[in-house]
Amino acid sequence: MRHIAVIGSGPAGYYTAEAALKHWGDDVHVDVFDRLPVPYGLIRTGVAPDHQTIKAVSGRYEKTALTQNVRFVGNITIGSDISVDELRELYDAVVVATGAPHDRKLGIPGEELKGVYGSAAFVGWYNSHPQFRNLDPDLSSDTAVVIGMGNVALDVARILSKTEAEFEGSDIAAHALDILKQSKLKQIVLLGRRGPHQIMMTPKELGELAKLERASPRVDASDLPDEGDDAMLEPGLRKSVNHLRSFAAIPEHIHGDKPIEVAFDFYASPKSIVGEDGKVTGIEVERTEVRAGRAIGTGDIYTIPCGIVVSCIGYQTANIPGVPFDERLGRFANDEGRILNGLYCVGWARRGPSGTIGTNKPDGFAIIEKIASDIDAGLLGKGSKQGRAGFDELAEKRGLDIVTFRDWKKIEEAEAAAARTGAPREKFADVEAMIRALR
Repeated sequence: MRHIAVIGSGPAGYYTAEAALKHWGDDVHVDVFDRLPVPYGLIRTGVAPDHQTIKAVSGRYEKTALTQNVRFVGNITIGSDISVDELRELYDAVVVATGAPHDRKLGIPGEELKGVYGSAAFVGWYNSHPQFRNLDPDLSSDTAVVIGMGNVALDVARILSKTEAEFEGSDIAAHALDILKQSKLKQIVLLGRRGPHQIMMTPKELGELAKLERASPRVDASDLPDEGDDAMLEPGLRKSVNHLRSFAAIPEHIHGDKPIEVAFDFYASPKSIVGEDGKVTGIEVERTEVRAGRAIGTGDIYTIPCGIVVSCIGYQTANIPGVPFDERLGRFANDEGRILNGLYCVGWARRGPSGTIGTNKPDGFAIIEKIASDIDAGLLGKGSKQGRAGFDELAEKRGLDIVTFRDWKKIEEAEAAAARTGAPREKFADVEAMIRALR
């Protein structure tokens, strides 16, 4: 019997568990650890609450989780409840699949001001992540600035723009919906250092902006390259740029009919965030031009008055004591997924925050192939590790309160029972409330 520990219960973690089952069948036990009492990671707290079809992929992970040879071990923090070295003693292989839960810093003056948020925090707030439930953003100003030209920036802009009725069918947090209903925003500025041909927004998500009830997207036609240049783009990006061209062609009276404007500000690099009394009041921006794909500052500086800034410029992996970390790349130091003997990483923890949810499937299968290869080469011992039984013995000695997948299903039932009309669930935003629900 082989024993595999997976740290992280998001897509990368469960694809790795699925791959282990397919490789070894009944000859493997996989324990999937998570510091929260609930599984699915990014699917639960990162995917936009109004994108329920994307969240439905968790059904695939549930099939894996319900097999006899895979166990969810929630409410366990690796590094404090149990160390990575202890896991390596107990399991044949330990796979780090923690994703990239921390925001990349802007690295500009003023980002510590109140009202400036990273996307992990802001998205976590409206997605009921316990760490960010008390964020309480102030939406009483006219303008919000969202920095970034990817799908996360689109998600934030869309959530800030929607009416209460447009959230029907979503599982947006009740505390977030209450604040969004009181919003006074009239403009949401999407700030990008480069131009339309360098955006990372996908066509489906970009097209959603044109369907909002009270918000209208605005693009300055002068920012768009010559239409003939679009032919050089890959098909998906070309479709996205076509959306931008359609936004630029929206008649002025249509903009006037809707109270919120979602404005794309291209060729704009944030230089500093300004404020008064410790709170953001604006952002200083330098106009850029793109040369050989890079944004070069022109020296033209202007200020956008605003009351909230959300930075959506990417994520980085969190350190775990005992695991070598590459600070420059913001991920664990590894050679094609191998960190140390018997210690591996997968998904964003391996490659950094790139790719889609589906990218983690081949990644998970590839890391299991490497583990199997290392086992065949005699690098990981002869299968004499204690695995699950050893962990359970240690957990009992330390008084660790483990949450199993069966426990999680009780939490899930309670969330469904608490849902407001038209919503699939009301997610608990407090770990203690989760524990109470399963007891």
